[in-house]
Formats: sequence, structure tokens, C-alpha cells
Amino acid sequence: MKSAIRTVLILLVLLLAVAGGGAWYIWNGMQPVSTAGPAVTFTIEKGMGSSEIADLLEKNGIIRKSLFFKGYLKWTKEGSGFKAGTYIAKPGDTYDNLITRLNAGDVVKKETVAFTIPEGFTAKQVVDKLEGAWKIDAAVFLDLVNLGTDLKEIEILGIPNDKEIRHRLEGYLFPETYEILKDSTAQEIVSAMLDQLQSKLDTIPNWQQKLKDRGMSLHELLTVASLVEREVVVDSERPLVAGIIYNRLEKGQKLEIDATVQYLLDKQKERLIYKDLEVDSPYNTYRNVGLPPGPICNPGLAAIEAALSPEDSDYFFYVTKKDGSQAHLFAKTYKEHLANIKKSNQSDQ
Repeated sequence: MKSAIRTVLILLVLLLAVAGGGAWYIWNGMQPVSTAGPAVTFTIEKGMGSSEIADLLEKNGIIRKSLFFKGYLKWTKEGSGFKAGTYIAKPGDTYDNLITRLNAGDVVKKETVAFTIPEGFTAKQVVDKLEGAWKIDAAVFLDLVNLGTDLKEIEILGIPNDKEIRHRLEGYLFPETYEILKDSTAQEIVSAMLDQLQSKLDTIPNWQQKLKDRGMSLHELLTVASLVEREVVVDSERPLVAGIIYNRLEKGQKLEIDATVQYLLDKQKERLIYKDLEVDSPYNTYRNVGLPPGPICNPGLAAIEAALSPEDSDYFFYVTKKDGSQAHLFAKTYKEHLANIKKSNQSDQ
């Protein structure tokens, strides 16, 4: 009898020892890796499940046993919200710390490049700006701007491929301050600018219906907006000048806009001469009736809105005041226009 009791006691002791040893083994396996080690960088790819992530953490020495981490995730009902990206695990991170950071997407901040494209910049000016910001040869950007190769936005925005257009993406490179990942390709950079145009257009209520009501394409709208952008400085005058452009188009009158000729020159002139107005180009609105083949710059939102919602008037002419205000004098007839020119010249004296 005593022998049986002794055997039972020995078995109980052994079972407790095994259970205790197992519990200790699990507890130890769930403890953070030594705090003395270096920080570890690891990347969770899109589509990775929690089990794969646990194995990745063990492989990188961030946790001791992936099996225990998987069990902990099931017990806490975590893991389904982990976000892809590159992380840095600090020595001594606990399970809970890791789970919190993976849920929050506390990824390594990648280096970015910030640059600003002013309103009214031409495609060539944009290319020069991009070359300076990214250290990518201007020729790479210029080929992309001229051809639009492999850019999905070409079809989305309906950008035409007309041989008369000087730069295919002129007018579509939205002027804005950008911050883009430093390792981006030229295509990704240009795509971001085209995407921004679409985003800005979508902030205009019913812009597509308004465009349809005017019987215009987006390309024609941006062309008018570019003329407004280059001709007008005072914001309140933009809709009025847009209206004048439409008045001339409807009447079949030449637009005779200096900015279209300036666009053709290698260097902007303070004042055009009659010889400049004779240049043979479809962009020269002194020689050709109607709009030029495409935009002459990249217009901002205010100019686009003005072209979309012009101010109705009986005006057909405008001349810049020479009093430093950069505002205009407006006229209904050519006779009134000549009087305004004289008035403007007198204010310059």
C-alpha cells in the first residue's frame, strides 16, 4: 500500500515538473529578444498573412518562436489588420509593441523630394524644374512630356496625339507643390502630376456636365485656361477675359493673343514687334482663326474654373494698364480699344 502511494506521489511530482517545465518553456519563448542587439529592418509585403509575418519575424531574430507568436495572435484576435511596409524593430520589443506598430503601419519614413511648379509654367520650364529637383536628365522628362509613353493617364484624361501639338502633355502637368518618394521614376513623377490634375478637376462641382454644356473637350478647356493663365494676373479678371476669348471664337474673329506668340519664342520678350507676329505656326493666333492646337502653359485651378464658367459680357478687346496694377481696360469695339490703348500709354508717362 505504501509502495503504491509512493508511486502515485512520484508520478504527480513528475507531472508537475513536466507541466512547470512546459509552462516555463512557453513563457521564455514569448519573452522579448535581448535588448542588447541592434535594430532590425524588415519588410512586410502586400498580401502576407499573419502566419507568414510571424515566420518573417522569427527569421529576422525579432521574436524567439513564431509558433508562440501565432498562438498569441489567435488568442488576442489580432493579425488581420497588419499593414504592409518596411519596419524597424527595436531591441526588446514585446509582442504587444510589435502588434500595435504593425496595426498602425508605423513604417520607416522613406526619403522624399519636394518641389513646386508655379502656375503658368510651360512644359519646358516644368522639365527644367524636375531635372533640378531629381537629378534625372531633362531629356528623359522631355521625351515623356512629348510622347506620354506608357502613362495610363493619357487615356483617362483623353490627351490627344496631334502632330501640331508642341508638347503632348502641355497643360496637363498641374502646377502644385509636390512631395514624392526620392526613388520614384520619371514616369511615376509625371503620373503624379497628371493624377493631381484629375483630382483638382474633381473639386469643381459638375465640371464634366459644364464642359459638355459648352460643347468642349477637356483639351480645348485647358487650352482656353492656359491663355487666361498667361494673359491675366488679377484673379477677378480671369472669368471676364475667358468670356472675351469665347466671344471672339463665336464671332470667328482672330484671338490675337500675344502669349501664343511668346510661347513660340526661345526667350520671352517684354514687348513683341510686328515681325514676331508674322511667325508661321498654328500657335500664332495673329495669323490663324480659332484656338491654338493645345495649351501654351500649365494653368492653375483659378484659370481652369474661369474657362469653365466665363463671365458674359459684350467685350471683345482688352489692354493691360501701364500703371503697375497689371489690370486691364476692356472695350466692346475696336474704336474703344484704340482709345483704351491711348489711355494706357498715357498712364505710363
